[in-house]
Amino acid sequence: MADRARDPEALEREIERTRDELARTIDALAGRVSPKQVASRSVARVKEEAEHIAAAAGTIIARPDPEDHEAITRRNTAVLVGVGVALTATVLVLWRRSRR
Repeated sequence: MADRARDPEALEREIERTRDELARTIDALAGRVSPKQVASRSVARVKEEAEHIAAAAGTIIARPDPEDHEAITRRNTAVLVGVGVALTATVLVLWRRSRR
């Protein structure tokens, strides 16, 4: 073991292996913190969450039977009321901000 520790060629090979491992580690870390990669992962995560929300909403909001005109009318009324409430809330918030 003492001979191996003093062998310059073995030391050079070990140093070269360590450099290669370090270079691979640095490349992997640079890829992880790269703004482009971070943004790409974030976009993918948001898309995945949006798909889950859309699927959940799809199961909650079932389309009425096209022949059931009363159900269609109720659904359309509910949608219009929801849009009206959202629009009113938005106008009130903008109005209060403009008064400040």
